[in-house]
Amino acid sequence: MTASDYLDLIIKSLLLAGIYAAMAVGMTVIYGVMKIVNLAHAGFLMMGAYFAFVLFNRFHIDPVLGAILALPAFFLFGMAMHWLLVRWLPKSDTPTLSSLLLMFGVWLVLQNLGYMIFGSEDSSILTPRTLASVQLGNISIPLVSLIVFIAAVVSLVLLQIIFNRSWFGRSMRSLIQNPYAAKIVGVDDERTARLTFGLGTAFAGFAGALLAMLYSFNADFGRPFLLRSFVIIVLGGLESVSGVAIGALVLALLETFSVQVLPASYQPAISFALLVVVLIIMPKGIAGLLQRKLKVT
Repeated sequence: MTASDYLDLIIKSLLLAGIYAAMAVGMTVIYGVMKIVNLAHAGFLMMGAYFAFVLFNRFHIDPVLGAILALPAFFLFGMAMHWLLVRWLPKSDTPTLSSLLLMFGVWLVLQNLGYMIFGSEDSSILTPRTLASVQLGNISIPLVSLIVFIAAVVSLVLLQIIFNRSWFGRSMRSLIQNPYAAKIVGVDDERTARLTFGLGTAFAGFAGALLAMLYSFNADFGRPFLLRSFVIIVLGGLESVSGVAIGALVLALLETFSVQVLPASYQPAISFALLVVVLIIMPKGIAGLLQRKLKVT
């Protein structure tokens, strides 16, 4: 392989890492604050894809704008779901069986609703940008991938600002670090949890709408991305929002470069293998490993 080939693979990895990070961050914030492994994340991704698809097909709304509109729509949907279902779950410092079963049940309901409404055939969003590309020297970058990457990075930057500069972000951080101390100093854990679940759902819908610009999709669209999201948050640290970017980049690099030596059908196996290795060697993820090294030095 030439230097140009390696540069091409690195650029593809960065573009893929951006969308992976946006895809996984919603799952991370929900786990960090509420200690819920959100298996319904796959259903939210699927709904986000069909949300952009319906807006584009019926109302001729650009899919990029559709992805932006998905943020407030899914935020309200997530808050409503928390009020109706999630708030009744027992509070715990670790994931509970009841939360896993509830989220799995929600995923199955959403998936079957998708089959009932849209059928089992694959759908796709095709625009004049779909086959367009941007030339960077000898490297051709798909325009859609570049747009999706920029949208994902901007959304993550805005989330980081919210996380560090707002009262809501401070409440989230305090509940992630020490939920008991947070309650003592007056953090409204119920309100913060509802907003957090809405935020996590909003990012899942947003990421699903972005993914719909890159891939064809059906009612089972979210399943492979659920595994990738879980690998990313475990790799980055289950409660680390900034670690999501690291985990997404590592997974994207492995998947992109592995295609050179393995068939593309082996990519799910790479995710499984990486998950097992991380759980054995780095149970707190890369972020936890870096923090431990900083404390030692």
